[in-house]
Amino acid sequence: MQATSKGTMPVILLKEGGTETKGREAQKNNIAAAKIIAEIVRSSLGPRGMDKMLVDSLGDVTITNDGATILKEIDVQHPAAKMLVEISKTTDNEVGDGTTSAVILAGALLSQAESLIDSDVHPTIIVDGYRKAARKAKEYLEEIADTITANDKTILNKIAKTSMQTKLVRKDSDHLADIIVKAVLAVAERDGESFQVDIDDIKVEKKAGGSIKDSNIIQGIVLDKEIVHGGMPRSISGAKIALINTALEISKTETDAKINISNPQQLKAFLDEEHKMLKTMVDKVIGSGANVILCQKGLDDMAQHYLAKAGIIAVRRIKESDLTKLAAATGARIVTNLDDLSEKDLGAAGIVEERKIEDDKWVFVEGCKNPKSVTLLLRAGSQRVVDEVERSVHDALMVVKDVILKPQIVAGGGAPETYAATKIRGWAKSLEGREQLAAEKFADALEEIPITLAENAGMDPIDTLTLLRSKQQKGEKWTGIDVMKGKVSNMKSSDIIEPLAVKLQIISAAAEAACMILRIDDVIATQKSAGGPPGGEGGMPPGMGGMGGMPDMGGMM
Repeated sequence: MQATSKGTMPVILLKEGGTETKGREAQKNNIAAAKIIAEIVRSSLGPRGMDKMLVDSLGDVTITNDGATILKEIDVQHPAAKMLVEISKTTDNEVGDGTTSAVILAGALLSQAESLIDSDVHPTIIVDGYRKAARKAKEYLEEIADTITANDKTILNKIAKTSMQTKLVRKDSDHLADIIVKAVLAVAERDGESFQVDIDDIKVEKKAGGSIKDSNIIQGIVLDKEIVHGGMPRSISGAKIALINTALEISKTETDAKINISNPQQLKAFLDEEHKMLKTMVDKVIGSGANVILCQKGLDDMAQHYLAKAGIIAVRRIKESDLTKLAAATGARIVTNLDDLSEKDLGAAGIVEERKIEDDKWVFVEGCKNPKSVTLLLRAGSQRVVDEVERSVHDALMVVKDVILKPQIVAGGGAPETYAATKIRGWAKSLEGREQLAAEKFADALEEIPITLAENAGMDPIDTLTLLRSKQQKGEKWTGIDVMKGKVSNMKSSDIIEPLAVKLQIISAAAEAACMILRIDDVIATQKSAGGPPGGEGGMPPGMGGMGGMPDMGGMM
């Protein structure tokens, strides 16, 4: 690529195949890519949102309306569009819900900014206006949020149900919300006035077969393993559980070693010694009073034989994360050295038994008293459905956790966004200069959420928005769009409530991504390898050749 200095001498700056797009053209290109991403997920917002079917390169099918999952699966290539994929990921990891809203809001902010750029408002001024407006929007939401008791089961139930209203599992949201709230409260630890919740303490196991109503909570842990020996009991009540992080087998030497055996007596003595060592190991376990052994590593066949004779259940090759959860659930201590194993290291469970789930045998450790780790066993008619149930349950677990950690709630249905937009319009008038225009555009972008909800519900977006605005102006702050009834009404009385934490995260993430994209005025793409052809495989993502105007977006999907 050639660049020309102030003289007339051309200067070769980038190696062959590199491209540069500057100024307005680069901005338009980035904004166009971000708008397309927002357009992809737009139709999946709200209870009337549609699902997407995503097929990967191996032909695996995912059917979902979870914004983060959609964007992760389509493998976006455009560099600016990738930023929107990142905000959906971080929103998912941080608060669990609101991934689609964050992307739609970021797309709307960029779309509004484009009209200001066309009117010659400098991007930096837009960015400053957006940042101030985002800060104000969060303040307004914090003002109207209701503070609740962190462990109020009724409200937590409503929160979980609201999260699942937009998903495939809506019809079964009552049943699922109930087990989700029980699970989160089981693992929540009180820390003075506040609570600590680690979602990793809730193990989610899924199995196709049965219906969503068959999903349940197990006060303990489900292991997708089977009991190692046919002669062991299949079920033990009043289980005393040893968690062992070492192998019950003869360890090999670290270096290459040979044993010379010259006659059968020596061989017999050698084998007898091996058996004796294994018997000693098993005797240590039996001596501790354990009747269930859960081992992270291997179990020798002979050790299995001795354990079966003693009527002990053993399961081997358990994942380390499961072993940690078992320790939290049963109160056992994970033992690395068998010499240390004693009765006080054992955990307790009401029952440990092997059950057949569809074609597989799983071991259930349940009936633990006050378990600090529990399992949600999810069922559904087919693998695709059970996968989507798992995604919905993850979102619901996260929003319940959000409210327990930050016990403040707002109504849903686009009510808080419309409230913040109305307030920002009034506040914008106090700003001097062109920032005022940017703040007003921020308010317009916030209203994209209720507009999208109305469109997806088949309502008239303009009529709905004008009615919504007029009710909000009268001070009805909880007025939103009741998508299921197709009308504007009080969302609080419809029990559509969401965590304040989710709303704050959506505004922060969307505003940051939009500001970052607006500040870019130059896109320089270089070749990866000197030999590759320009564009395509060698350098820029396909479909971005030249970056001019609206590129062929083939490279995005």
